[in-house]
Amino acid sequence: MSFWDIIWFIIISFAFVAYLMVLFNIITHLFRDREISGWSKALWMVCLIFFPLITAVVYLAVHGRDMAESQSAAIGERKAAQDEYIKSVAGTASPADQITKAQTLLSSGTITQSEFDTLKSKALA
Repeated sequence: MSFWDIIWFIIISFAFVAYLMVLFNIITHLFRDREISGWSKALWMVCLIFFPLITAVVYLAVHGRDMAESQSAAIGERKAAQDEYIKSVAGTASPADQITKAQTLLSSGTITQSEFDTLKSKALA
């Protein structure tokens, strides 16, 4: 096996992996898109099975902008959900509210006095 055979193998492997990524993105978009009817989805899938390269190029030409917009929307939704989760976990409440919550936990026996003192010092910091 020569040096150029190895280089050629690397190039072919890269192209194959890139093609698989495009194919999976097309299939994912195809089944998430609510505007495409079931029969159209079935036709696209049959074409992807029998004429994969041509169908992938045509699908990207027809639905490329839709794929980019839906991907951007999904990323925005995930970021908003993540930010909301971080806000809820971080506790944007005032120090007085945090101390009151800690006092409630202490009185119910959920936390110990040393844990309460730690929470209080963090809230006041």
